[in-house]
Amino acid sequence: MSNIIIGTAGHIDHGKTSLIKALNGYEGDETKEEKQRGITIDLSFSNLKRAQQNIAFIDVPGHEKLVKNMIAGAFSFDCVMLVVAANEGIMPQTVEHIEIMSLLGVKELIVAITKKDLVLKEDLELQKNRIKNFLEDFDFDLKFISCVSTHDEKSIESLKEKLFTLKNTNKTQENFFRYYVDRVFSVKGIGTVVTGTVLGNKCELDEKVFIPHLNKETRIKNIQVHNQNAIEANISNRTALNLQNIKAVDLKRGDLISKKGFLRGFDTLDISFKCLKGKQLHHNRTYSLFIGSKKVEVKVLLFDSIASLESGFATIKAKEPFFSIYKEKIILRESNHTIAGGIVLNCVNDPMKKSQKKFLLKSLDEADYKQSYKILLDAHKKGLGLISSAQRFALSHDQAVEFGKNLENVFCDEKELVIYPIETKEYIKKQIKDIYTKNKYALLSNAAIKLRIKWASSSFIQSVLDELEEENFLVKERSLYKNANIKEDFSKNLEDVVSKRLEEENLSPTAPYNIYDDLDIDRKLGDTILKSLCSKKQVFRMQHNLFIHANSLTKIVQEMKNIIKEDGYIDIKNFKERYPLSRKYLIAYLDYLDNFSQIKKVDNKRVFLSEFV
Repeated sequence: MSNIIIGTAGHIDHGKTSLIKALNGYEGDETKEEKQRGITIDLSFSNLKRAQQNIAFIDVPGHEKLVKNMIAGAFSFDCVMLVVAANEGIMPQTVEHIEIMSLLGVKELIVAITKKDLVLKEDLELQKNRIKNFLEDFDFDLKFISCVSTHDEKSIESLKEKLFTLKNTNKTQENFFRYYVDRVFSVKGIGTVVTGTVLGNKCELDEKVFIPHLNKETRIKNIQVHNQNAIEANISNRTALNLQNIKAVDLKRGDLISKKGFLRGFDTLDISFKCLKGKQLHHNRTYSLFIGSKKVEVKVLLFDSIASLESGFATIKAKEPFFSIYKEKIILRESNHTIAGGIVLNCVNDPMKKSQKKFLLKSLDEADYKQSYKILLDAHKKGLGLISSAQRFALSHDQAVEFGKNLENVFCDEKELVIYPIETKEYIKKQIKDIYTKNKYALLSNAAIKLRIKWASSSFIQSVLDELEEENFLVKERSLYKNANIKEDFSKNLEDVVSKRLEEENLSPTAPYNIYDDLDIDRKLGDTILKSLCSKKQVFRMQHNLFIHANSLTKIVQEMKNIIKEDGYIDIKNFKERYPLSRKYLIAYLDYLDNFSQIKKVDNKRVFLSEFV
């Protein structure tokens, strides 16, 4: 089905709500307060349908004090219908609404001149010309101007026909589902329901979605598109979602719903901005920021700390995280005045110098991804995750991988979705060489090296190992690598090395993995060596990570028996008085006494059976 969202804009009492009612019969001002005051206070949603075409209307408030509600709806517009009363023409809120639409990048515009029955024909033509001249200062694609009266059914039908000539949504299809909540409520027997406009990509019935600020996944129990149950909701669909196991009190207007794994939250955004004519943004000043249907108080920090600017780059700081994406539009207001519009360029807070950040923003502003990746890799020597490309650059994983593969002087790990600057390979190579130079009998696998260089992917490490093989520095035996200059098979001698190490450590042996790391041997190989030593009774396993040499164990067992003879018992207290070991060792050795038939445990003490006393 063809979907398009048309938002109204215009001054208070110019007939926006009445026009929507004439078009589709929907009475927008439904609340008691709205009916009493005679103005639209909040967003109002309705639609007009013909065959496979669906036009959704978002009727927004025109009163100057309610512009914040108007902005909440404007983010989802595909097209704006500027409503101007023929008897009044362009008024203050007409101007502000159009300025906001321009700042948000809404391009398609239609004009409905209402109340045409209140003016003469020649005055109507004058209004048309005034509106055209007014719009010349903006970059809109004016589709048509239609003169109507809610008392003239023919003019309303003519407008309908023109509306159905408009093309489908012009929103860019993103790589994942996004949805800003504009209303939330609870329905008895159903649960929590939210309403909003589908952005990015579709959502489906029974699909799992993610609420980032709650860090919680939920399931879509039901979908309604314009009050009709549906199995999916597509981009630009006005949609109600019934969410499972989510409390209505935990959600509010402006909260984002998306898919797990795509968005990270940060309390800063880097933007480019442009102020309205005669306005400026001031450094280190607080403004109201509007993004999606969200409003939040923020501090604006201009780059280079310039006092004020009409356009440029800035960092936005808030007391709560944003879950934004590249090229998302924002509005900045101060008090009741719109100051500037902006575009999110960098939504991930990267640790980088200010000079690097400025170059990054320039390249992102120009959509120069190649240069952007290069700058980011300078700041991320230990790898840049491609999985964040959907948020950073609005690229899919496949697009990001393809782009990463074509970058010069990088290593692209397609499996783990990470790219590394090529100079980082030399850093890893040096670390591996240092291990085998320091200990010529080192015997390590890829996995063992990764335990030491945790930030490097297995594929990246393998590429380094392959190069060291080609350089005849290492030789591979099965899954292990040894120094190429050592010709003899020394793996059998490692049993003696481990056994000697445990014997030297006596009653306080090191945990096995620490021994393996110290000796630069692979963990699997180390486990095999310990199993062999245990089977030969040279080493005994006391606990999961506690192995003791047989000689040491024999000595401590005899010493524990001597304590029982002297004190009549042994427990942790009198054992520790003779052998100030850590509790881990004391308990392990005491538990080992339970293997002897002449010793029994009484409460927390070990004693000899009477016949052995």
